[in-house]
Amino acid sequence: MRYTIVAVGKLKERFWADACAEYLKRLQPYAKCEVRELADVDPARVGGDAAAVEREGAAILAALASAGNPYTVLLDIGGKGRSSEGLSRHLDDLAVSGVSDVAFVIGGSCGVSAAVRAQANERLSFGPITLPHNLARVVLLEQLYRSARISRGEPYHK
Repeated sequence: MRYTIVAVGKLKERFWADACAEYLKRLQPYAKCEVRELADVDPARVGGDAAAVEREGAAILAALASAGNPYTVLLDIGGKGRSSEGLSRHLDDLAVSGVSDVAFVIGGSCGVSAAVRAQANERLSFGPITLPHNLARVVLLEQLYRSARISRGEPYHK
């Protein structure tokens, strides 16, 4: 399996970068995983939130296209919630059905464009809470690692 995380915004604080690096390292035996960080757009410089969302959306779509238009999962508070075991089963089901490239999109602070929503094959929620985008990236990587361990019957998921 190959995972691409398309994330708007850079990890500025070292602790976020260290946490992501740790889970990327742990994922190496199980899957290829790449993070594509995209610049966030300051709404004040481009004429408002809507303009920022459109510009970030264009960058997200370009990143997905350059990744070969993989199966795309948009992280969205309104998406489908899955348990860790459910996410593991879902990723296994995708693999069995022939999907080997999955991209996860973490939008910017103002959300994502309609075009990005339309491109997504599904939407995934980590619950009804709002997470900072940096933390959402860490949680996603941890859950991908946990899913791989669950899938192989290895300890970690309890």
